[in-house]
Parts: sequence; structure tokens; C-alpha cells
Amino acid sequence: WEGEVIGSGARDVGPYRQSERIGVYNELIERLIEEEKAYYAFDTPEELDAKRQAAIAAKQTYKYDRAALEIPAEQRAVRVANGDEHVVRLMVPAESITVDDAVLGEVTVAAGEVDDFIIRKKDGMPTYHLACVVDDERMGVTHVLRGQEHLNNTPRHVALQKALGFGTPVYAHMPLIFNEAGAKMSKRERDGAARKAAKDAGATSSPVESITHPRFSEWIGDKKQQLEPDQLEALAEALGIDLPEVSVGDFRAAGYLPEVICNFIALLGFSPSKDDAGNDREKFEMDFLANDFALERIGKTNARFDRKKLLNFNMEAITTMDAGVFLKKFEDWASHYAPRVMDGLGAEQREVLMGAVQGQSKTLAEAADRCAFALMDVDSIEYDQKAVKKWLLKGEGKGVTTLAALRDELAGFDDWQPEAIHSFGEAFGERTGVGMGGVAQPLRVAMTGTAVSPGLGETLWVLGKDEVLRRIDRCLAECSQTT
Repeated sequence: WEGEVIGSGARDVGPYRQSERIGVYNELIERLIEEEKAYYAFDTPEELDAKRQAAIAAKQTYKYDRAALEIPAEQRAVRVANGDEHVVRLMVPAESITVDDAVLGEVTVAAGEVDDFIIRKKDGMPTYHLACVVDDERMGVTHVLRGQEHLNNTPRHVALQKALGFGTPVYAHMPLIFNEAGAKMSKRERDGAARKAAKDAGATSSPVESITHPRFSEWIGDKKQQLEPDQLEALAEALGIDLPEVSVGDFRAAGYLPEVICNFIALLGFSPSKDDAGNDREKFEMDFLANDFALERIGKTNARFDRKKLLNFNMEAITTMDAGVFLKKFEDWASHYAPRVMDGLGAEQREVLMGAVQGQSKTLAEAADRCAFALMDVDSIEYDQKAVKKWLLKGEGKGVTTLAALRDELAGFDDWQPEAIHSFGEAFGERTGVGMGGVAQPLRVAMTGTAVSPGLGETLWVLGKDEVLRRIDRCLAECSQTT
């Protein structure tokens, strides 16, 4: 990697800002003009638009007609010297252009299909086409790997390279990545998901203060408008929805492991070598990919991004990981994306909880969510009424009776360690005939408000005896009011 900060000056190919290379671009442009390979053009936007409309009306493809060349070269030079607005166009030879692509093979554009395109704009800045060709040559770029949507640009670049006497790097146009619906993955996917959820919820004004009513009402009715990322996140939180991940930052925040993302994306359009047994290989380390990668094994067809498969990849990586490694990865992630977990739980609490949730977590974010119960204030617990009815009130309040008896015995229980707590629950369930399920589920509802939590021993241990008793008391009080 080389750039203005990282590796700057390693090969002395800077500057790295195009605005600082204007002199280089202009020198080459003037050379092309002198060699009659490029020319000044003074067409107005109105004139060009009229010609485009005429071509459309005639059902023809518009191509620049070289009207500027009807003005003698001397007059063109005088007009430029006088400050007349102009652009510079490359004079593309009337011959076919072939791109030797490492993925797609030979791609040939027939003579006349590439018109005289602009290489310097009216403001004096080079176009993308000229700048990237010059930069690649001056920086010694040997390979250009990019998406297939850039293939239309490449014949222009090859024409420019020939005109300038440059070499042509190896081009490889890789397949695009589409989402499950067959559309190109982009930030608009997140915007669309939020808009649909807002409409489904019947929201006609913003559910969050950070999005003003006029801006929200304009956005919800206009697919071309997009909310800012922080506004989208605030809206998604207010609506209680998860936005589809698109960018690297989205996947990081959602708790996907970087090595899993790299592994998964590498499989989209690329076929790794088979394993020693001759089987297809899906899971591999980055060192393997670095050694195994070859342009020849990149596919030609566009790939489909399967989020379910990625989630399964991530879950398998998390659940099979060494516990110590998982804890370190979780804490590194949580320091940025779930600071409440880091601030609200001690190191030993985090270690015990991560050991308890690792086997059930698909992402690091899900692991953090499974710890949320430990950060609640007792009075903020919201009880899932279905869980309350099933595990506490059903059978004439059998769960309530069990919970009250558990409260009395737990108050006198002193061996407050996860394993001992679990053994206590098993013994209580066997002695009273309710079984472990009849012990654990009422306690889970009391501790978390739901019938879901990490292991019973870890859940009670991380809360501490006093907090456990407070939560049982609150739950019993809520149940008495319900009945």
C-alpha cells in the first residue's frame, strides 16, 4: 500500500493528490494538441444538448461530430489565448480497440464506437479518463483490477495510452456483487429498507427528533432523496428495525468478524484451489488466500451476496473459536460499538458471560445483546406477557409458587458461583418435582423479563445475590398485580 500517509515516498511516485499534478497533466495535453492527437472544442452545452436530442429523435446513438475541427487550428489557438471557454477532446482514431482482459478475455470495440471524449474540462481540470491513465503510468501501475461496470471506460483508456505512447497495464474486470433481490448493493438499499419500514408503520412525520418534519416528509415520498447515515440509524432504532449491511463499517458495527467477511467476499466470483482430498474449499485463512489467489480463477458472471450464508459463516467461526480468542475479539469490538458492556461489567463478569453466550451467538453484536440483562435497572425490566403467562401464571400460578420458594432458599444460599448455582437449581427441581425447566424459566423471566438468558448459573452469578433477590421480589409483585 502506498499513499500520502502510508508508505509515502517509498518509490518516489508522488504527489498523491491530483490537484498537485495539474502541471503534469497539462504538459501531456499540450503535447497531444501539438501532435494533432487532441484539439480544443468550444461547443456550448446548449449546442451539444440540441444534437443529443436530435440523435434521440432519429433513434441514433449520439457521438460527437468534431464540429470544433471546422474552425481552423490558428483560430482555435487565438480563441484559447483570448480566454474563450473550451474543453480539450482526444482525437480517437477510426479503428477498433481491443482490451485484453485477464478475466473476460479479448473485448473488442468496433471502429467509431468510441467518440472524441473530453480529457480536460472547462475549468482546466483533467477528466477521470486522463488523470487515471497518467497516474497509472507515472506510478508504475502494472495491474488494474476493478468492477465490470468500468469496462466501458477501458477502451477510452487504451486509446489514450496509445496516443501518449504509454504501456497498457493488465486489466481484470471482476464480476459485480448483487444483493438477494438481484440489485447492486449500495447505500440506497439501507435507505429503501428504512423508508419501507416507516411507511409500513404509518409514519407521516419523523419518529426521531434528529430528523426534522419537513426533511422527513420530503424523504419518505421521494426515493431519490437519502437520509444521512446517522439519521438512518436513529430512525431504524426508533422503528425497531435492523438495516441491511452494505459497507464495511456496517458489517463491523453488526459484529461480523473481519476474517469471515474477507473469506466470504473472496468466494464471490473466485474459485479457490481444491483441498488435498479434491473437494471444494470454502473456509480458509487469509495467508492461504494470498498464496492461492489467481486472476485465472475469477469468474465472469456477477455474484449474489447471500446474507444468510454469511451469517452461518460468522456463527461457525464464533462458536468454534478458542474461548480466550473470542473474549479478546469481543472486547476489542465492544470498546468501539458496545461501550456500555465494557463500562458496566467487570473483566471477570465479561469472561464468564462470554463463555456462556459464545455457543449461541451468530455475531459479536448478538453476544452483546445477550449481556444486556445485566445492565438493566430492576425497575426498568419489561416483562414479556406471554412468558409470564406460560412460566409463572399457568397452572394456577405454579411458577409463582416455585419462584417464591426459590427466593427463600436462594437468600440463604452462600456458594455463589455459576456451577454451584446451577447444581442448586437442579437439586431444587428434582426435590420439588418441577424439574430444571420449572426452576430455570421462572428465574429467567424474573431476571430478564423474557424466557431467554445465558446459562442459569452464569446469569444469577453475574447479577449477584442481592440483585437476584430484588428482581425476584419485583417479578412476584408484578405477578400479584396481574392476578
